Amino acid sequence: MTDTPNILEELNDRSREVFRRVVEGYLANGDPVGSRTLTRDFSEKVSAATIRNVMQDLEFMGLLDSPHVSAGRIPTQRGLRMFVDGLMEVGLPDSADREKIDATRGAGERDVAGLLDRVGSALSGVTQGASLVLAPKHEAPIKHIEFVSLGHDRALGVLVLADGHVENRLFTPPPGQTPSSMREAANFLNALIEGKTLSEVQSVIETEIKKRRREIDSLAAELVQQGLAVWDGDDDRNQRLIVRGRSNLLGVAGEGEDLDRIRSLFDDLERKRDIAEFLELTDEGHGVRIFIGSENKLFSLSGSSLVVSPYMNADRKIIGAVGVIGPTRLNYGRIVPIVDYTAQLVGKLLTDKS
Repeated sequence: MTDTPNILEELNDRSREVFRRVVEGYLANGDPVGSRTLTRDFSEKVSAATIRNVMQDLEFMGLLDSPHVSAGRIPTQRGLRMFVDGLMEVGLPDSADREKIDATRGAGERDVAGLLDRVGSALSGVTQGASLVLAPKHEAPIKHIEFVSLGHDRALGVLVLADGHVENRLFTPPPGQTPSSMREAANFLNALIEGKTLSEVQSVIETEIKKRRREIDSLAAELVQQGLAVWDGDDDRNQRLIVRGRSNLLGVAGEGEDLDRIRSLFDDLERKRDIAEFLELTDEGHGVRIFIGSENKLFSLSGSSLVVSPYMNADRKIIGAVGVIGPTRLNYGRIVPIVDYTAQLVGKLLTDKS
């Protein structure tokens, strides 16, 4: 929040300590923190009544809330944001957590999907949240493409990349395709695409079809467009998001409304919507970003927090992201360095494989 520094400046040392201790107590166990609890080891000798007055002032400022009459206080979303931005201390992940993340690397392994799956499982295990890993799109130059008929309504697109990677996709071809039109479509594409990446091809192919309309039959032209689209459809985006640790979120959910919110979150994850937006969350800057409650536009209805960090290739280009989603009372001070460490490790491992 932009007004965080101003609010912090308004707080005296006593108010800051009360606020910090309430937030830390809540993040530790999820329970409201009462004034008597704070007086036991407060830095100065004060009465419970004095602490209660400070809590009331913090509540008036919108930083704390009281869930029940005569109960202790918990931080509001605004209070959590101020704590994260101005008071949270972030160190390094401890050696045990680093060892579990490091154990995901396989010696000489080329399977990126397997690596990212293990990273997701390790991240959810270490943080006890649900992990999200957005895999990079494969952007190697194309070497060859072909279409194989499997019947009147089924065809196989085979994409061979310069680094030896091969992708096969089943799709429904336009009606009336023949082996001849499939060969013509593949020949047309292969004359244009060698050395280009898939995204580069898709940006120029429609223009080329219009320019060279006389060189390609309309049926083959339709196949070119539909066949290429299979590599840029929803299925591809869906396969890119790896989610692990759903049961961890169910473990912290209570009854009724909390459980409904978690189920709503799972629905979002299962549909794997807005994958591009997940990556866009990291576009405003490098490093870890924290989205608390409704600040998180992806899963705002679930009352969850998202800690996310991009990872980059050797050219310092953002190609994916890793994150942890959990209740708003995440242990941010511990989770942030773990997510940061994991993102840096994934970037290094993928760079080494390229």
